[in-house]
Amino acid sequence: METNRAFFYPWAGTKLIHMLISVHLPKTAGTSFRSSLESHFSERLLLDYEDRPINQTTISRNCNVLKASVLNRYRRSEYACIHGHFMPLKYRWINNRELNKYVVWLRDPIERLASHYYYWLRDYNPSQAGRFRRRVVEESWSLEQFCFSGEMRNIYSKCFWGFPVTRFDFVGIVENYALDLNYFSTHVLQAELQLREQNTNPRKTEDRYITDDHLRSRLEHFHDDDMRLYRAALVASNKRSLEI
Repeated sequence: METNRAFFYPWAGTKLIHMLISVHLPKTAGTSFRSSLESHFSERLLLDYEDRPINQTTISRNCNVLKASVLNRYRRSEYACIHGHFMPLKYRWINNRELNKYVVWLRDPIERLASHYYYWLRDYNPSQAGRFRRRVVEESWSLEQFCFSGEMRNIYSKCFWGFPVTRFDFVGIVENYALDLNYFSTHVLQAELQLREQNTNPRKTEDRYITDDHLRSRLEHFHDDDMRLYRAALVASNKRSLEI
């Protein structure tokens, strides 16, 4: 397809594909970004939503992704892009690591947590939900209980185990979504992406979920690793906006 040529290079003898690896962290505009990627890559896009890393223990999650990364080291794929809920280490060595580009979007960690909580409540299907989600919904966890749980603590940092955020070629900020998508299209993908918004909360009426400053302060302290990651990425995003 013509729109793929700026990023996708087909096999030519032993030549390898230049791949985009897109990590979709929950409630970080990943569904909207996925829609844009689908429009651009079409059949060259592979969706990977099987892992459910949040529903695994730390040991299981890390062991499983290590095993997958080793298996993928010897895998050759003709897809131009892989997008989904997985840890980036999973595809660290697929094809030629020097030809791959890695992208992720971050959202204010506290707002992301609250958005995650309300999404789990309003779109619950017990036959499809993971073990941890069933606990949250069926035991009627409060927002605070969810946000202060060990399972949800520093989700970004857990996802980036073995693959630091500094290794990504692009880290977008959801709060700057339109500007950052434009930058990504121009400087990383080198092709125009359509701006699409999907999977938003139709019941949200306030700009923020967490309006209690004291609660927010406690949560920022509890999720301190993720707050550091987010603030550094936000500074970079704000600098990028000056370049557009």
